[in-house]
Amino acid sequence: MSKVILVLLCKRPAPGVGKQRLAASLGVEAARQVADALLACALEDACAWPGPVVIAPADQGDVEWVQTLLLPTHFPVTVMPQVTGNLGQRLNALDRALRVQGGEQLIFIGSDAPGLTTVDYEAACAALQHHDIVLIPAVDGGVVLMANRCAWPNLSVLPWSSDRLGISLIDNCRNAGKSVTTIKQGQDVDELKDLIKLSSLLRQDKRPARRILLELVDTIVSFPEIPYG
Repeated sequence: MSKVILVLLCKRPAPGVGKQRLAASLGVEAARQVADALLACALEDACAWPGPVVIAPADQGDVEWVQTLLLPTHFPVTVMPQVTGNLGQRLNALDRALRVQGGEQLIFIGSDAPGLTTVDYEAACAALQHHDIVLIPAVDGGVVLMANRCAWPNLSVLPWSSDRLGISLIDNCRNAGKSVTTIKQGQDVDELKDLIKLSSLLRQDKRPARRILLELVDTIVSFPEIPYG
């Protein structure tokens, strides 16, 4: 795993930024708190990663914010802001830039899949030794982890934020001549029902950021009518 680069794509949590479907159910402030807690889980994974880490904020102006996070890792942490465009265009640009710098095996994650575990990352790294593309599909049809050992094909044409993304991504890669494998299924967080499922998923998870997220989720699920802040 030490040769594999972990790439975290993220947005700076703020009221009204991201998680709009959650905000519609819980309110803007509660959705922001969930986004904060989810990001903390992704950063927890980045801190534990036994190799180089790249944090890719969605906004060019958030480079200084990322630098304030001060990840305690023994390996290099690079801040590489995303370009404009849809998610496919941003992934393609990050992939090209990292390969120009010598990166070969890459794992891309977002900040909304706290169910990812060390076992999942190890399985993805192992699968990369035998396949060009390794994916962990989401139960809702999306993807929670994307890994590759060769350049992505054109991802801009995919139906991002739809329940057809996972299948379309697999077809796109295979049509480009890449070998593809998937590892089980994962859970991401887009709506209130996802938070409810997350509560049971994290019940046995002892990682500190996951415990904080679970406490927040339990409170929100138990008292969804209370404004948090």
